[in-house]
Amino acid sequence: MTLAFKQSTLREAIVKGASAGGFILHNARLHRAVASPAVTTPSTEGFFLADIAVKQARILSVMPPGLPSPESHGGLISVDIGGKVVLPTFVDCHTHLDKGHILPRTKGADGSFERALAATRVDRTSNWSADDVARRMDFALRSAFHYGTAAIRTHLDSQPPQDDISWPVFGKLREKWRGRIELQASCLFLVEMARESAFLEKLVARVAAVNGIVGAVAYPAPDLDELLDRIFRIADRYGLNLDFHADETADPSANALRRIADTALRTKFAGKVLVGHCCSLALQDAATVDATLDLVAAAGIAIVSLPTCNLYLQDRRHDGTTPRWRGVTLLHEMKRRGIPIALASDNTRDPFHAYGDLDMLETYRLATRVLQLDHPVDNWPAAVSVTPGTIMGLTEHGPLAEGRVADFILFEGRSFSELLSRAQSDRIVIRAGIPISVPLPSYAELDDLEGMKA
Repeated sequence: MTLAFKQSTLREAIVKGASAGGFILHNARLHRAVASPAVTTPSTEGFFLADIAVKQARILSVMPPGLPSPESHGGLISVDIGGKVVLPTFVDCHTHLDKGHILPRTKGADGSFERALAATRVDRTSNWSADDVARRMDFALRSAFHYGTAAIRTHLDSQPPQDDISWPVFGKLREKWRGRIELQASCLFLVEMARESAFLEKLVARVAAVNGIVGAVAYPAPDLDELLDRIFRIADRYGLNLDFHADETADPSANALRRIADTALRTKFAGKVLVGHCCSLALQDAATVDATLDLVAAAGIAIVSLPTCNLYLQDRRHDGTTPRWRGVTLLHEMKRRGIPIALASDNTRDPFHAYGDLDMLETYRLATRVLQLDHPVDNWPAAVSVTPGTIMGLTEHGPLAEGRVADFILFEGRSFSELLSRAQSDRIVIRAGIPISVPLPSYAELDDLEGMKA
């Protein structure tokens, strides 16, 4: 019986079913946070067993296991997957594809935020040609696609003259990847640059031309409220959403998140607002936290936590002592207020995070351990798929349900303990009802860009 459920055997059976017009996955283990309807009583972890019927690239039905198939399911090949976990494809709503894979050539990086900024600035000025950016971004996208990511939002460094290089590259890649990974882009600039009206107007017009998102790095500045007001108002004028980096620091006085929320309420901003990092919140007193999060909830702001990068950078010490805090923000306190929460990859193999490969299962696994997103698991699985899909306005990236595109991932694990204890490198990624077969790209492809020698 065990042999019948090997991933390689299941893949062959699903490929056969897809080529014949469709299949039914019997005894799939779904989670109530990311699948609808929960056709049986969920387990204490939130799982329930179901049969998933797929035909012509869409999900025909999600049914209790063992029920007779409707007439419309006739001719579908049956595949018993033995209670293995099936989750929706991933949505990664905060990445930096333009920075990815520059680490080997940024010798000044030492794991600190300040040196990461400086090393990236030097590398951007010296190396970020259209070809360099395009090749590194495409490499990252192939990795993400292999792991089962179906949508990505990337921030693009938009300081002149880089904006004239990276935005056209993004436009071409978005077309190249259409139908495989849905791509969005958010501009990224230091909030103080909003003082320059001509710069802000030109950049936001460029962003609007590709239906992008207006984003900035918000940090304490003497005129922060005025700068935020300018950014909110120009985004509103162009009908664009907002995406901020905020409070990525161990300084408890950093309060950009609160001021972003206050600005959203003051300006009655109609669009969506996403804020990432918010690290300093974890170091503030309870009264300050409560006041800030009440404002965030009232403003309808969503939060994205970046555990890999925040663990890597925050509280790093170069005096031979151990970091004293995890660097992550207060997700449980946010969840109690109904604030939408996503998890995302952030940086990969660059000075801000030396590791990573845009595998959202790795991000979720780390977040579960670091932020204790278990006991109970509750709806945290939605933080890497359904919730960021909603934040990004992607109507096709909802829960697994009848009528949706058959985009999902079949894992070897049958419980959260099994799912999160191994890398699940033999996962079966199904897109539009067909298992993909795309190998990970070799790092050797980037040797000439990274200055690597054999």
